[in-house]
Amino acid sequence: MRFVDTHCHLDGEEFREDLDAVIARAREAGVCAIGVPGIDLKSCETVMEVCRRYPGYCFPMLGLHPEEVKADWREVLATLRSTFGRSQGENSLLPTVHYIAIGEVGLDFYWSREFAEEQLLAFEEQVRWSVESRLPLMIHCRKAQNELVTILKRYKDDLPGGVFHCFTGNAQEAQELLQFDRFVLGIGGVLTFKKSHLPEVLPSVVPLDRIVLETDAPYMAPVPMRGQRNEPAFVAFVLKKLAEAYSVSETEVAERTNAAVARIFGING
Repeated sequence: MRFVDTHCHLDGEEFREDLDAVIARAREAGVCAIGVPGIDLKSCETVMEVCRRYPGYCFPMLGLHPEEVKADWREVLATLRSTFGRSQGENSLLPTVHYIAIGEVGLDFYWSREFAEEQLLAFEEQVRWSVESRLPLMIHCRKAQNELVTILKRYKDDLPGGVFHCFTGNAQEAQELLQFDRFVLGIGGVLTFKKSHLPEVLPSVVPLDRIVLETDAPYMAPVPMRGQRNEPAFVAFVLKKLAEAYSVSETEVAERTNAAVARIFGING
């Protein structure tokens, strides 16, 4: 059985010392591909380094995370934009690696609204990148769904699709997001938490083919690994819990989430 971790920060310092071992464990667990999002200028470079190290297995995304949006957001986005088309780098001996998505982008008003207006503008600019490039969006949203949906509705007919990453909301919030036909919900370790309502919410309103698997590693490790550093191999626990919630086999969850990954990102599981 093979499945995909669509969202994993493998370029983080948390994986610097044992990345090869992390990848080996992921392969052994059945993970056949990993999406690696960028969050700022520096990480977009480190993401590419990881994806060149494991070509055809790790796939890069490029974006400015909402928590990284500051007063200089226009300059940062201009620099990021200029990296499109240069994904192979200057050294022709490096493996060719192409971005699969615009991300991780979105809105986050959980901690502060200091740069709320800048976040709105930066997100909309990156939504336009998605429309122009036909690359899907990897969207982060926390305490800002109303504002997020308002922006996305302006481009609803033109968006190529994407993932609402780390969905933890209720049935009404899920239905509101699913109005965007070419988008899916990214489901991770929160599904397995004791107090999570997702095992009841998801089967009630979300078709299984509108879900992709993710870890968001090194964060939010699933039960029974909660409290440890999360890693892509642990996405198997998310898959298992989804199978239980939907009363289907783990193989069916793998096949249907893989189909969603292929549809959105063009990666075959």
